[in-house]
Amino acid sequence: MNVLLNGRRGKVGSVLGPGLEAAGHTLVETLAGSEAMVDFTRPDAVAANVRAAVAAGVPSVVGTTGWDVEEFRNAPVTVFYAPNFAVGAVLMMRFAAGAARYLDHAEIVELHHAAKLDKPSGTATLTAERMGKDVPIHSVRLPGLNAHQEVILGGAGQTLSIRHDALSREAYTPGVVLALEQLSSLPPGLTVGLDALL
Repeated sequence: MNVLLNGRRGKVGSVLGPGLEAAGHTLVETLAGSEAMVDFTRPDAVAANVRAAVAAGVPSVVGTTGWDVEEFRNAPVTVFYAPNFAVGAVLMMRFAAGAARYLDHAEIVELHHAAKLDKPSGTATLTAERMGKDVPIHSVRLPGLNAHQEVILGGAGQTLSIRHDALSREAYTPGVVLALEQLSSLPPGLTVGLDALL
């Protein structure tokens, strides 16, 4: 598939580009030559990139967080957005949602590198939504971190911790490849979350 990768020289894009090529995709420079657009840029740039893709009739796979995706709810082409493309993070969200049915109290601690712009992270926000309750989120931004999240649930005499650590950005490539493979089977408009594909 011909893929326009926005953010190709960024922290995620510089790892994702070679991963997409290794999976058999060809990176192109413009929307005109693309069959899909992948965006890992910035919250202040992503909406314009997706608007341009929609206008060109090109479906999108978006991993940039910290922006309002609702504008694309009824887009005429597929806009697939996931706040996290690591399969382990998706499983963490599933496990947390299941555990929340049985343990009444929970908090989320998410830790990311100092340059991460959104706080709380998109993963933490989606995790809280999927748990179906008002879950406090604690955000940490420090040098030396990559992407980490722990969901701590509590009940009488017990706690349960569910944690995911993305130790390197290679963790996101399999999820993006999966999204590209299934893009043509998704309906027009917005689809949220990698778990929709698992």
